[in-house]
Amino acid sequence: MRAFGYLIVTILAALFAAGGAHAQSPAAPGKARHLAMRLVAETVTPAAGQAVTLALDTRPEPGWHGYWQNPGDAGFPATLTWVLPRGVTVGEPVYPVPGTLLMAGLMNYVFEAPYAPLVTLQMPAGLAAGTSLPVRLHAQYLVCTKTLCVPEEADLSLDLTIGDGAVAPADRARFDAWRKAIPKPLDAKAQFQAEGGKLRIGVPYPADAPLADAYFFPITTGRIDYAAPQRVTRDGDLVVIEAKAGTEAGQGSLGGVLRIAPGQGLMVTAVAGTVAAAPAGVPDGVWIATLIAFAGAMLGGLILNIMPCVFPILSLKALSLARGHLDERSARHEALAYAAGVIAVCVALGGAILALRAGGTAVGWAFQLQDPRAIIVLLLLTVALALNLSGLFEIPTPGFVNNAGGTGGAFATGALAAFIATPCTGPFMGAALGAALILPWPAALAVFAGLGLGLALPFLALGFVPALRRRLPRPGAWMENFRRFLSIPMWLTAIALVWVLGRQTGVDGMTQGLLVALTAAIVLWVAGRRQARGLAFGTVASAALVAIVAGGIWLAATATRPARASAPAVGAVEPFSETRLAALRSEGRPVFAYFTADWCLTCKVNEKVAIETEATTSAFAAHKVAVLVGDWTGGDPVLGRFIEAHNRAGVPLYLYYAPGAAAPQVLPQVLTPGMLAALGS
Repeated sequence: MRAFGYLIVTILAALFAAGGAHAQSPAAPGKARHLAMRLVAETVTPAAGQAVTLALDTRPEPGWHGYWQNPGDAGFPATLTWVLPRGVTVGEPVYPVPGTLLMAGLMNYVFEAPYAPLVTLQMPAGLAAGTSLPVRLHAQYLVCTKTLCVPEEADLSLDLTIGDGAVAPADRARFDAWRKAIPKPLDAKAQFQAEGGKLRIGVPYPADAPLADAYFFPITTGRIDYAAPQRVTRDGDLVVIEAKAGTEAGQGSLGGVLRIAPGQGLMVTAVAGTVAAAPAGVPDGVWIATLIAFAGAMLGGLILNIMPCVFPILSLKALSLARGHLDERSARHEALAYAAGVIAVCVALGGAILALRAGGTAVGWAFQLQDPRAIIVLLLLTVALALNLSGLFEIPTPGFVNNAGGTGGAFATGALAAFIATPCTGPFMGAALGAALILPWPAALAVFAGLGLGLALPFLALGFVPALRRRLPRPGAWMENFRRFLSIPMWLTAIALVWVLGRQTGVDGMTQGLLVALTAAIVLWVAGRRQARGLAFGTVASAALVAIVAGGIWLAATATRPARASAPAVGAVEPFSETRLAALRSEGRPVFAYFTADWCLTCKVNEKVAIETEATTSAFAAHKVAVLVGDWTGGDPVLGRFIEAHNRAGVPLYLYYAPGAAAPQVLPQVLTPGMLAALGS
């Protein structure tokens, strides 16, 4: 019955398509289409010899849907007929990950929300600047509701002009969002086996990588019974998809897309082979992956407490408990309020990352440090904290915080500690937060909450375990000296931020940042003198600080970013690109690729301690290991997508490609010279 339904729908669709020019449908002249389509170029001024990406920006009306390249049991894919200038060539369209629509026993692979297939045009070399290249496209396609199908067609046009190939920031962001929805190619070959009316597909996929909402969309037709349920299980570093076999299950290779998370997928090519059946009852791994990522994030957050920007704040809170003026109940309440402030900021930052990535922006942990304006704000904050710890002034507390008692101040301190900690990435954090980005959003937010819980654990322990509080030193004059000592790591943090600002905005931008910090310090000194005379901090001082922050943000926004060196002068290091990586691997060379940023403390420590050493350089030279470095300081979206494809939320990321290996070895976030020297041996 299902086959008969498929036959009828397909025949009717084909008949409608053949007579689409005469059918009284929404595609007829003068009537709106149910599937609006635009042809958009990433740049309308491509350079001669350059490839340019075009998008078919497609928007179904509510209740209607378009079809994927393999429509499933019914319908047909879009037919694209191009009319191109001489010498211009066009590639096959690549589609986003589709959705499923099961109706009356027929499985359809469809798009019910806006989507954009991408195609690549190759410009011929040798064309003069200003040469006009008109691009024309005739598209025929089927658009359906759950009860009605209508063939439509559209004539689209686009005029390109040979130029410099520059891409406007808005266009780049839009195409980054569309590319994010395109399945990523899987380097390793998958295998499939047809046996007993079943088809099993084994897809290489790391055992510790999260897998959510998994489904296999076949591109090759006839291999799978589309409407039959799929069973997806994990067997170590293998994802096994089992489904009812189609009529041509065992013939030739099999192509398709494995959905690994909502809107994310891997392009898979499978060859005939042996795929063992996964044991019954194996879970899909989402909850296990969430628990592992939560534990890793919590441990990473715990380690963040020893970072120079966080340790002083934690120490001050510990000293407040050491004074012994709090009873058991108050100590627990302050600990809980501090933890709530930390967790709230971590979850808020996680939510911002997830929202930006959903919009197509390739961002990760500490993404705000890619923006000089955020660095200015952090710089002013750390300078203010350093001056406060030095005893220059006391931080005034807003009335609403005072009204909340000690818990209000503890919450604010926790929020401050979490915000100051954002430039840091420690061990365990990279894998945990990378896993969070491909988990369902509730699970992802839980992982970010785990990071906050780890950051808050020491103070929670002090608040809830009286024996730990009793081990704290007794109050005394030493506390003031220790407080001033704690200003040193805050000053070191400020120096690091100034250096990052200089790397992003040049000497002029760094000088402006120092002047803004000096101006803020003068205002704080004047306010501190008032406080020493028993007066309030002062409304004028508060207003002046607001103006200084606003002015600093404006200066940072207008600063011109200097040209950056393509790679550090260490050995035979080259700047990273996927093209260069592929070329080196095709030569059979081992490759060490690392991804760093100026604002990443862990990255810089690893570079000085393990990467940029004579021992490592000599070992790499002896084994002919090529070294590629990707600098993510400015948030390069191309690097961001590559980092994301390796299940990381940011830097550092260290990869070693052994000759002939299908996938890279992901190295730990803390490196040693011996670990690198052993590579390739």
